Amino acid sequence: MVCLAVMHGLAIAQGPTPSTANVFPIDLPTTLQLAGAQNLDVRLARTAVEEARANYVSALEKFLPTVTPSASYLRHSGRVQAVDGTILDVTKRSETSGVGLSAQIPVGEAIFAALQSRQLLAAADAGATSRERDSTVLAAQQYFDLVRARATVDVLEEGKRVSQNYLQQLQEAVRIGIAFKGDALRVETQTQRLELDLARTKQQQRLAAARLVQTLHLDPLVEIVPADTEPVPLALSDLSATPHALLQSALDNRPELAQSEALIAAANQQRRGVLFGPWLPTISLQTFRGDLHGGPGDIDMNAGVTRDRAVLLSWKIGPGGLFDWGRIRASNSKLLIAQLSDEKLRDEISRQVIESHARVQSLFEQVRLAKSSTKSAAETLRMTRERKELGVGTVLEDIQAQQELIRARSDHVASVTELNQEQYALLRAIGSAVRRE
Repeated sequence: MVCLAVMHGLAIAQGPTPSTANVFPIDLPTTLQLAGAQNLDVRLARTAVEEARANYVSALEKFLPTVTPSASYLRHSGRVQAVDGTILDVTKRSETSGVGLSAQIPVGEAIFAALQSRQLLAAADAGATSRERDSTVLAAQQYFDLVRARATVDVLEEGKRVSQNYLQQLQEAVRIGIAFKGDALRVETQTQRLELDLARTKQQQRLAAARLVQTLHLDPLVEIVPADTEPVPLALSDLSATPHALLQSALDNRPELAQSEALIAAANQQRRGVLFGPWLPTISLQTFRGDLHGGPGDIDMNAGVTRDRAVLLSWKIGPGGLFDWGRIRASNSKLLIAQLSDEKLRDEISRQVIESHARVQSLFEQVRLAKSSTKSAAETLRMTRERKELGVGTVLEDIQAQQELIRARSDHVASVTELNQEQYALLRAIGSAVRRE
């Protein structure tokens, strides 16, 4: 599998991997590339485009005649009625062989069906583009969930290590009688709580990896780990852009709108076909050339070439033709549904743009505050440890300071993760293609 080869090469480039053979590191560019190549939704959408293209070709083929090689043998014996009404006893036979061309072209239906199929092809193509962008953004967001889980695991493991060291010191102090046993039990409880949180976060990391594996359509037995140990704030958004400019970009570039416009055009062509198509005649053309043999009884007379040509124009009145009021009303309703769906889609896109823009602006500020809070919590823990060494601070103060630092670091990781995810969502909302480098 190509994706496994890419990941294996990445694993070699990144250096040693975990001991499990089926664990591979993956970075963001590789995730984005695999999302565009491996995702099943993308492949389904591309197959739908091929189906729409085949339907368009089939619609054009309605204008082409069919070739019909044919041969016939007829033998009659007994009574038959002549043209003037006389009843005769006749024994005769005829043999015909040749090639015929026939075509029955419902001109109105063929023209409007071809126009409708072309619009449906355009809609399928835009839908495939939309699906590819959705899968890319989803993969990016799931990758950041995986990075967040790993970074949180690192935070908790470090906190557990510090708490275990502190617990060992207190237990030794209790043993020699210079510390209160209750303080040691508090630290032990804190350590156990960290172990529980760590187990839950490791589970979240495994589940995040499983979701990303599904999106990338990798081997479900493969476990992936992020190459990034912690999320780094990305700068994918232009904070100076106004909501009006972003909204206009979305209305100009979203493939869903192109798909919706094509579906409206297809519904309109179907409606025109129902209204005007039946007024155009169905043209039936037939031509035959071959050899004719036959005669009375077993006698072969007047053998030679026979030629037949026929042209027929016909109109259909009633169901499926002129004055089919049910089809007319149904086509009008289908066009109206397509137009209303387009309006609903535009409202939804507007909401996505405004919400993503507001979230990105807020998250940039949240990241700044979380970073500052982490620095303050780290400084608080350092000063608390100094107070404890001087015999002034208490164990409870140390535990609280450590909890605040873990919470602040976790909040910072969460804020950066949400910022990166929301920036990708904003790119998707305004119709910008995600770069895969």
